[in-house]
Amino acid sequence: MEEKTKTAEKNSFNFKKFISKLGPLVALIILIILVTALSPGFIQPSNLLNLLRQVSINAVIAFGMTFVILTGGIDLSVGSILALTGAVTASMLASGTSAIVALLVGFLMGGLLGFLNGVLIAYGKAAPFIATLATMTIFRGATYVFTNGNPITGAKMNNSFLFQFMGRGYLLGIPVPIFIMAIVYLILYVLLHKTTFGRKTYALGGNEQAAYIAGVKTKVVTMWIYTISGLMASLAGIILTSRLSSAQPDAGTSYEMDAIAAVVLGGTSLAGGKGRIFGTLIGALIIGTLNNGMNLLGISSFYQQIVKGIVILIAVLLDRRSSND
Repeated sequence: MEEKTKTAEKNSFNFKKFISKLGPLVALIILIILVTALSPGFIQPSNLLNLLRQVSINAVIAFGMTFVILTGGIDLSVGSILALTGAVTASMLASGTSAIVALLVGFLMGGLLGFLNGVLIAYGKAAPFIATLATMTIFRGATYVFTNGNPITGAKMNNSFLFQFMGRGYLLGIPVPIFIMAIVYLILYVLLHKTTFGRKTYALGGNEQAAYIAGVKTKVVTMWIYTISGLMASLAGIILTSRLSSAQPDAGTSYEMDAIAAVVLGGTSLAGGKGRIFGTLIGALIIGTLNNGMNLLGISSFYQQIVKGIVILIAVLLDRRSSND
């Protein structure tokens, strides 16, 4: 009798684990079925490609945010990094700088800004929320100073094939941003789930003190994690600037919220140490499907904010319940 009880408990635990892993995917499938039933145009190939292109920017940022949240941290500065690096890249292109140089400078600048966040948190002992809240404000202010509050445009920027290709190009009839999202996903998937650095990331989020005792250089890992987040934000900024053919000083506003929402909806715990980058991809697709579906249904943007907020709240409550079990 006792053996049967243990077997039942074991099966119940495995079932809970199974549901925990596949919950976001099941939610996405149900959402797609529901939106398709309400608006059959949703399933059209042209709309699905447009959906994936829209999702790509949030997904790229969210992939970097996954590393941060896995350590129990947060990065509120990604939207501001997106805007500042996009503005610098556009300015260089508009002034006639080589596209390769401009794109490389913009991309690496994002890494440098993320590295600064990591230094403030690892060595300055600042709480991630406070540190990145401060740099979010600083970087946004720097963007307005750099652009003088005006969009950056220019014929030379629009004449750059490489720059146009990143945000508006097509390969085999598929928008290039989708390919970029897929490549970034594969690289970061391998980094997180198949390397020593990934194991250190999970260890840091599970128990920082224990990780330190085990020989993990926690400060170095923290700096690299925020650097990755900054690099992903700058890459998203380049894609967005290319799509718009201009750099807007207010670009990326509230993008950090969508990225955090994608990570949480994907099953990554805000407490750290638990989550997968595949879940983040599913979370980004859930948010993108919600946005696209509500647009097709003609729902006001005001109500869209309410719906997204409710979905995020449900995800957070489920996360807390899972953490307490």
